[in-house]
Amino acid sequence: MTKRVVSQLVVSAASLSLTAAFAPNGLTNIAHLSSKNHHATRISAPLSSASSSDEVIDADIIALSTNPTLNLTPEGYGFSSPISRVMKEGGKSGYYRAKSSESVVDVMGKMDKNEVALVFDEENEKELMGIFTDFDFIRLSTEQARARTEEESATFLAAPVRSFMTPADKLICVEPTNTASQAVAIMTNNNVRHTVLVDKCGPDFSYVPGTSVNGVVSMEVLLKLIQSDNRLSYEKLSQKFPGLANKPIEQMREELKSQANALANNEETAKKDLIRAGTAILGAGSLALYASQSAWLSSHAQLAMIAIFVLGYIGIIFEEVFEFNKAAVALLMSTGLWVTYADFYNGSTGLASESVLEQLSEQLAEVSDICFFLLAASAIVEVVDAHQGFKVVTNLITTKSKKGLFWVIGFLTFFLSAILNNLTVTIVMVSLLRKLVPNDDDRRLFGAMVVVAANAGGVWTPIGDVTTTMLWINNNLSTIPTVTELFLPSIVCLVASLFFLVNQVEEDSSLAESTLPPPSPLAPRGQVVFWTGIASLLAVPVFAELTGLPPYLAMLTGLGVIWTMTDIIHMDDEDEEMKVPAALSKLDTSGILFFLGILMSIGVLDKSGLLKDLAVFLNNNLPSQDIIATVIGIASALIDNVPLVAATMGMYDLADYGTDDKLWQLIALCAGTGGSILVIGSASGVALMGLEKVDFLWYAKKVSVGAAIGYFAGIATYLAQNAILSGALLGGSVSP
Repeated sequence: MTKRVVSQLVVSAASLSLTAAFAPNGLTNIAHLSSKNHHATRISAPLSSASSSDEVIDADIIALSTNPTLNLTPEGYGFSSPISRVMKEGGKSGYYRAKSSESVVDVMGKMDKNEVALVFDEENEKELMGIFTDFDFIRLSTEQARARTEEESATFLAAPVRSFMTPADKLICVEPTNTASQAVAIMTNNNVRHTVLVDKCGPDFSYVPGTSVNGVVSMEVLLKLIQSDNRLSYEKLSQKFPGLANKPIEQMREELKSQANALANNEETAKKDLIRAGTAILGAGSLALYASQSAWLSSHAQLAMIAIFVLGYIGIIFEEVFEFNKAAVALLMSTGLWVTYADFYNGSTGLASESVLEQLSEQLAEVSDICFFLLAASAIVEVVDAHQGFKVVTNLITTKSKKGLFWVIGFLTFFLSAILNNLTVTIVMVSLLRKLVPNDDDRRLFGAMVVVAANAGGVWTPIGDVTTTMLWINNNLSTIPTVTELFLPSIVCLVASLFFLVNQVEEDSSLAESTLPPPSPLAPRGQVVFWTGIASLLAVPVFAELTGLPPYLAMLTGLGVIWTMTDIIHMDDEDEEMKVPAALSKLDTSGILFFLGILMSIGVLDKSGLLKDLAVFLNNNLPSQDIIATVIGIASALIDNVPLVAATMGMYDLADYGTDDKLWQLIALCAGTGGSILVIGSASGVALMGLEKVDFLWYAKKVSVGAAIGYFAGIATYLAQNAILSGALLGGSVSP
């Protein structure tokens, strides 16, 4: 074996291995590999019975498959893999079966799980007419760009796919008995990335009309399988070529080490390393303390629980700094608290008692109510959105005045968030703003207004905001008094904030550049799904009032209704995207687990009596419950309002402060609207940060003052309204 051949082999193996690790999508340029790393001579080689005698392929690629001296992988693997194995193990080797009359836009929408579409004749379903790939779409887009009007441009996407497909007489084929190396050479020589797998090819690997199609083979799938098989160990290379002086792979390894060391030598990496080291030390120390059954834990269990809660809270508040998912932190915090309470609290013997296990079961049952409620509600909204149900709303927006649009979006968000959860409304409205408001700075301000409006609108109904829902499910609030007594303070909060924020909006002609299409009627299916979804959400409080059963059961019933209905509507459809299972797969599961961890943590603090101690402290040091609720609302601007409200529920007993007490209503108002003062204070604000890249300081400068004005205006309105209703301003006595 000559030194040149050995060098070529090593370079080939290294190129394939390293490309698999570093190249986008694991692809490599075979033409480059052939022409540079090999001397790319062309020879005649029979690939199938249909091949002509003057067929030419890449000799070096075939050599890797056919020469046992050069091939370091077992026969039937790597370049010598038969196409039948590629189809079985390669992954994406399917195609969408399109009819020739289908529109381009429909075919593109159904190609998401496949790379290509094979186009078959409308009348003779077995006759292959051609193939539609991303290159065909590029050709279509090029022609579309030359269109003179929008109407002419739209006709391209509505055109039948047969107008832009690659016809069958230009297709390149392979057979099941061909090897991977032969398929790579065929595609490389013909400058294609996809071939059709058939039982028998025609001359020059052409497609023979009427031949049965078994699948589509792509260059990406071929190379991924070849690269996976050809990741050879350094030891095997060294044993096979002990005299090899130049070792490019080891040299590359050393270069990568040097690059990694250089990248690690910066402040950001040092900060991350410090956080990781601190976390590891804290975790190891905590495990050692618990495993040793330390007497210190038994005598300082309360202090240990407070420390765990504070550390967990720090991890949640500074999620972006530590880069720990807050759901993971909440779950670990709840576990640590329950273990400390069960095994070390009040002279425990080191094992959970029967009473603690009963308390754990009770708390889990309470928390599950909220989690299942959120799961079902989010799924219903997702299904409505999948059917474009929100066109009912967007069709109403026609104004071209920026200040007018500011008020329209504000009130629209306010009322939508009263019947849908405010996080979902924020996401929907910010997506809508991307079409309505082209200017980035304007859109950020509009998005901030959406956060304020969504948080205010979610307060006055039991299903609008998660904190109000928590109070409602726990029987701290009931439906009718919540709606009637919190509506006016909520809308005053919104109007006061909008009056301040709208002064920052400057009128210009930028709305003329809106990309929102003209209003169009919603399809009958979409209307049915939309109104069924809305009815399911609105029926929840009615169901709970009439039956006395928990609200989560009503929400699950609504989900069952819309699930059955969409299954009936789409019974014959192959596309699963419009059905409930697809909606469930898109839900924020980590968010639900975060609620689980937080509420389980608050629950154990309640069971241990720590929250009662806090309530006594606040009562002894703050002059009134109105101030306590106001402080809780301001705190919710910095701290997630879910644990704050959960903590408050544990601090004050329903026996002392009954359902619909002034305290609970004021807490719902303050916790809901106070989260708008800072962008990190609510789920809606955090969503805006991610969607529009709004930073903390920009929001504090532009929005916080307006949100605070609305916050205090809402509180003042509620207190005045409560005083009037209780008769204080009319000479009556104030209820305790």
